[in-house]
Amino acid sequence: QIKLVESGGGLVQPGGSLRLSCAQSGSFFSVASRGWYRQAPGQPRELVAQILDDLRTDYADFAKGRTIISRDRATDTVYLEMRNLTPEDTGVYICKVKGWPTRGAQLQEYWGQGTQVSVSS
Repeated sequence: QIKLVESGGGLVQPGGSLRLSCAQSGSFFSVASRGWYRQAPGQPRELVAQILDDLRTDYADFAKGRTIISRDRATDTVYLEMRNLTPEDTGVYICKVKGWPTRGAQLQEYWGQGTQVSVSS
């Protein structure tokens, strides 16, 4: 069974940085993409960044220039590093993996529970 667990959230001062981890248990037959999303209170969930299986990356406009998404191929852990945080970056950060769990299976999405990031002085 595939499970994603995020860690690394917490309280960050404005101007600070964060490094989040998404650990995967279980394995996929193949993966299309791994990504980080966030959801602020009362707001829809939005993409922060994603990394494709060929390591190409894609960033939301608000994340460009201050965010790096990366993946450890050995452990299938996905990292999100973001700097110059502002209170607008506050939210629950959630990991998602889109892939085929077994050969012949349909493409599926797996979500973690999320980790809270609060940016405040």
